Amino acid sequence: MKLTWSVYILKCADKSLYTGITNNIARRLEDHESGNGAKYTKGRGPFKLVYQEFMENRSLSTKRESEIKKLNKQEKFAFIDSHKERLRDL
Repeated sequence: MKLTWSVYILKCADKSLYTGITNNIARRLEDHESGNGAKYTKGRGPFKLVYQEFMENRSLSTKRESEIKKLNKQEKFAFIDSHKERLRDL
């Protein structure tokens, strides 16, 4: 099984969080940093990748993104804290 898509969370310079999906994290981070990523992230950089989870396909990534986006800010920070080892292992 090839894991080609991922759900990721960025911490913005203003301490807000952005959740998205991609099949190329390096390119997507460049897009966000250059202001060509999501409308929400424009002007909120620099960014720090604080969470990434790999999935088999876009559909599963989109579903996981939706689950994460339903969390409030405190729940998202707790979620990130409980999964810090994911980022260390990348």
